[in-house]
Amino acid sequence: MELTLKQKAAFGVGAVGKDMVYALSASYVMYFYQDVLGLSATFVGLILMIARVFDALNDPFMGVLVAKTKSRWGRFRPWLLSGTVLNAVVLYALFAAPRIEGAGLMIYFAVVYILWGVTYTMMDIPYWSMIPAVTKTPADRENLSVVGRTCAGVGSALIAMFTVLMVGVLGGDSERVGFGRFALIVSVVFVVAEILCCAFFKENSQTRMETAGVREMFSALVRNDQAMVVVASIVLINSALYLTSNFVIYFFKYDFGGAGWKGDFTLFSTIGGAAQILGMMVLYPLLRKKLSNTRVFTLSIGLALGAYALLLGLCLAGFSGSLPLLCVPGVVVFACNGMLSVLTTLFLSNSVDYGQLKTGRREESVIFSMQTFVVKAASGVAVFLTGIGLDLIGLVGNTDETGPIAVQSAETLLGLRLMMTVLPMVVLAVALALFRKKFTLTDQRVEEIGRQLRARENGNG
Repeated sequence: MELTLKQKAAFGVGAVGKDMVYALSASYVMYFYQDVLGLSATFVGLILMIARVFDALNDPFMGVLVAKTKSRWGRFRPWLLSGTVLNAVVLYALFAAPRIEGAGLMIYFAVVYILWGVTYTMMDIPYWSMIPAVTKTPADRENLSVVGRTCAGVGSALIAMFTVLMVGVLGGDSERVGFGRFALIVSVVFVVAEILCCAFFKENSQTRMETAGVREMFSALVRNDQAMVVVASIVLINSALYLTSNFVIYFFKYDFGGAGWKGDFTLFSTIGGAAQILGMMVLYPLLRKKLSNTRVFTLSIGLALGAYALLLGLCLAGFSGSLPLLCVPGVVVFACNGMLSVLTTLFLSNSVDYGQLKTGRREESVIFSMQTFVVKAASGVAVFLTGIGLDLIGLVGNTDETGPIAVQSAETLLGLRLMMTVLPMVVLAVALALFRKKFTLTDQRVEEIGRQLRARENGNG
């Protein structure tokens, strides 16, 4: 089945909505509950890690449920729509916490955040599982992956650009009120986007998907060594991204400083978001014409490492208050992340074909359920490290409506700069080493796998 422009657009709209939701939770939940509501940063990070362990048990079962679903609306869309509505409600509850303190607030946060992870899984697994299920060739898969990841980058960029600004507009002096109202707006946009996606992105009724029990499913994943390499790379790359996004708001508030820090942070985030979209829509297609996907991947990580080193050098040299200079490495980091997000999704789709050729089973939902889990795991690891780091460097946070911004010590600011740059550099370096040593799905091999699978299908026909 050949995908129409309308279906590609619907798939893209769905990506915008769902990644707005994910970016809001992944980038601002630590700041909201630690700096605005006053919970311990380490406690918030711990809860996020516990939630990820719960997701490790929940996500594979979700993949099996999707694979076994049969309905008049298809296999994917019932889960996509129901999960969206539930997740939108929980997202609003997450950022509209009642005015309770102490143990009550801690329990509320733990329960609501775990529910958020469960309901997000309900819609995210079927969304990405549609790529290999409705495409037949590597070229079609690459095209739809680019559409999905590009539009997902748009959703993330919109959150990066407008969250702090909109929180101020909607809440005035109260960040607590502002976050709640902004979360409500994002939730509504999310639901509308996924309804449009379900309405216009038609499933191929002839597509077959093999199902497996949970034990057999994990066995299949272990045998698919390329899927496991991609999964590990996604964890590392996203961990680096979320370490940066979680630390950078503290950097602008307490280090960059000034009465207009929110405006400066919004401008930095806007430029970074635009660079991320540029990386997906312009830089990746341009580089792809000249280089293989594996070379683009290596180049992207190399450039990101150089940009982080430049950012660290600027901060240590006393230029941490110069927005134009900070934007230079920021643009490179975000543009590279945009290209990497497209590539990892494409590599994961290709690993489905690889697994089918190797094991005889096609495990779209199984493999893409791992993507859902590892992206959430990456954000959980990043926020957990952020929480521990904030407490270790002794950062004294502001709570909502408490007046002047707290003044941090020189040691605290130095620690903040190091954690914002060195930690992501270490994680990206590990990702690059793993990829270069273990990944084998080059463009040529992917084409050969596609030819072998088509020959096998024709032979069975």
